[in-house]
Amino acid sequence: MSRDILVAGETLVDFLPASAGPLATVESFTRRPGGAPANVAVGLARLNRTPWFWTRVGADPFGDTLVETLADAGLPDRFVERDPTAKTTLAFVEHDVDADRAFTFYRENTADTRLQPGTVPDETLASVAWVAVGGVTLATDPARAATFDLVARAREQDATIVFDPNARPELWGDDFPAVVSRLLRDVDVLKATSTDLAAAGFDTDRDPESLATAVHETGPHTLLLTRGEQGAVASATAAAPWGPAMVSHDGYSVDPVDATGAGDAFTAGALAALADGDSLADTLAFANAVAAVTTTGAGAMTALPDRDAVQRFRANQ
Repeated sequence: MSRDILVAGETLVDFLPASAGPLATVESFTRRPGGAPANVAVGLARLNRTPWFWTRVGADPFGDTLVETLADAGLPDRFVERDPTAKTTLAFVEHDVDADRAFTFYRENTADTRLQPGTVPDETLASVAWVAVGGVTLATDPARAATFDLVARAREQDATIVFDPNARPELWGDDFPAVVSRLLRDVDVLKATSTDLAAAGFDTDRDPESLATAVHETGPHTLLLTRGEQGAVASATAAAPWGPAMVSHDGYSVDPVDATGAGDAFTAGALAALADGDSLADTLAFANAVAAVTTTGAGAMTALPDRDAVQRFRANQ
C-alpha cells in the first residue's frame, strides 16, 4: 500500500494516576500506550491517513503490549523495531486539578534512545511526501544522530518536514536550544507551544506575529502555535504551499478529563488536514477539534478519535 507520511520516534508506556496531585501521594496507576510520535501515528491512522511508523521498543512485556497496540491500530510493522537488550521507556504522569500534566520518565539507555541512522531506506523516503519527528529522540545519541540523518535524507527527497519539539526538561541538559536550532534549519512546519519555544530560546513575551517572524527566520515556513484553551495560531510565509497567511482559531469548549496527548492529537489532525490540501484556517479548525475530543477521554493514544467522531463533534458546536 502506498503511504505518503512517515512518523518517527518513541513509543512508551504512560502510567496515569488514579487521582490528581503529586506522584508521591498517588497510590495506583492505569497503564496506557503513549509517546508523542506514536500518538501522532495512531491518530493519523484513525483519521484514515495511516503512515509508516519508525520506532523501537524493548523485547520485554511492555514492548509486547505496545507492538500489539500499534498493530491493532493498523500501523504497518516494517519499521517497528524490537531491541533485544534494552527496556521499553516508562513515563509516570502527574495531573493537577485542571487536568494539566507533568511527566517523570524512566528512559536511561532504553530502546527508543537506540534508534540507528540509516534504518529507513532512501527508497522509502522517496515515496513519502511528509516526515514528522519529535524532540524526545533528540535528547540522546544515537537516537539524536538517527533523527538528524532521517531529516537530512528526507529533505534530499523533497519531503515536507514536520517537527514538534515537545520540550521535556527532565530529559535534557543545557543543549536543547542548540539542538533544536540546528534541526529547525531543515524543518518546514513547526508545531509548538509557547513553553516549547521558550525552552528553545525564543522570546515568547512578544505578540504572536512577531514570534512567528522570529521562528520563520530560523527555517520553518509554517508555525502552528497551540495555546491550550485559547485555541491555536498559525503563520506561514510565501514559501509555504498554503501561504502567506496568519490565522487563528479560538478552539472548542469541552469538559476535559485528561489533557495527555492533546498536543499530539492536534499534530495528527493538522498533518492529516495539510496532507489533504486544506487551507491553513481549515487545518486549525480541524486540528483543534481532534485535540478537543481527545481531552474528553483518559489516556493519550486511547482517547484519539476517528474522523467520524471529529465530524460529529464539529457538527454539534
